[in-house]
Amino acid sequence: MLNFISANQQIIYIVILMIFVGIEVIGRVPSVLHTPLMSGANAIHGVVVIGAIIIMGQAESDNYLALILGFIAVVVGTLNVVGGFVVTDRMLEMFKKKK
Repeated sequence: MLNFISANQQIIYIVILMIFVGIEVIGRVPSVLHTPLMSGANAIHGVVVIGAIIIMGQAESDNYLALILGFIAVVVGTLNVVGGFVVTDRMLEMFKKKK
């Protein structure tokens, strides 16, 4: 365990700093904007979709566990991305003037 920590010390520092910066950034956002920001942030889960596709592509053809989990990750990640955009679009519709 200590070897892992010493080998990845810089990465651990970066992750800790990212946590504090994320808390500060989110803490300063007005509560009215939290829901649109979170629904738009779901689009970031496109990274999950890309990662799952890469894992599935590099998995051996007889490794069914990796293929099944990768497929589930692609489906769920895609639903999260699409759902985030749908929620954002519906919320933006509320602020448009009616004809």
